[in-house]
Amino acid sequence: MTVVKTAKIGDVTVGRIGHGLMMMTWRDPTHPLPDEDAFEAIKAGVDAMPEGVKMFLVSGEFYGPDASTANLELLSRFYAKYPEYAEKTFLSVKGGTKANSIIPHNSRRINLRRSVDTINEKLGGIKKMDLFECARVPGNASIEDVIKTLAKLKDEGKFTHIGMSECSAATLRRGHSVHPIAVVEIEVSLWSYEDETKKGFLTGTIKSPKDIPAGDMRHRFTRFQEDAFNHNMALVEEVKSMAEKKGITTGQLALAWVASRGDHVIPIPGSSYKKRNLENIAAGDVELTPAELEAVDAILAKTPIKGGRYNDALDPKMLHLWG
Repeated sequence: MTVVKTAKIGDVTVGRIGHGLMMMTWRDPTHPLPDEDAFEAIKAGVDAMPEGVKMFLVSGEFYGPDASTANLELLSRFYAKYPEYAEKTFLSVKGGTKANSIIPHNSRRINLRRSVDTINEKLGGIKKMDLFECARVPGNASIEDVIKTLAKLKDEGKFTHIGMSECSAATLRRGHSVHPIAVVEIEVSLWSYEDETKKGFLTGTIKSPKDIPAGDMRHRFTRFQEDAFNHNMALVEEVKSMAEKKGITTGQLALAWVASRGDHVIPIPGSSYKKRNLENIAAGDVELTPAELEAVDAILAKTPIKGGRYNDALDPKMLHLWG
């Protein structure tokens, strides 16, 4: 399999669909994903890229049990085994949180440097971090100071591009006025402009709350509670029917819809296995007609989603969304 469509991040050409690596390591530590499965999934995506096109990989400093650096360590092992793949990938890493934490804390220059240095150390030296992405925007930080610090670290050669996540348009403009921002990561989907395949709903892998493995973080999310789950499955069934008529999977239709938002939009669904990753990547070449896009809009209007993005009991300020 070789994909056709591509996208741009600055002057770098990448595949139309990226690959989120979070769930390879952010999982129940008693059931770790074998390296062989993770490596096969990553390698398959890279191999599907045309000559000269890089696979867009997204990792995080805290993507592991207890916010550990397990994801970076996984990548270090991957690149040690396949060093020739270093130049075939464009690697974005989220950071800037407190050490071993998911709490945004990029207001202190010393912490940003610590975060960047930790990432580079854990990657092992074979693959350079291409893009450092601030993990959300803490309310007590000046984004101008954050970007100034990152620009200095970039000039020191620690990474090549600067990104932001979960930020408002106003905050993006402020950051971009200090230094060009190459990427902004937000959650976008058929559900509410959020996660690309809604963490299993639209891929068809989760048909009831009982299908979610023990210890999985989705048990905490409101949309996966039984009442909301049963309500939301109505949308899944309609999308599934539409996808079947087109000869694609529900997950592929969801990703194609996200990609249809514009050439500047690069979906980054998470996948831990080769088959799912190749299915996701193939969605980049799916074209939705104007009539099909209208049909999706009609489904969304008719079937409003029940339940928030995470746990409705949480204080939104704790999530640092749209800072």
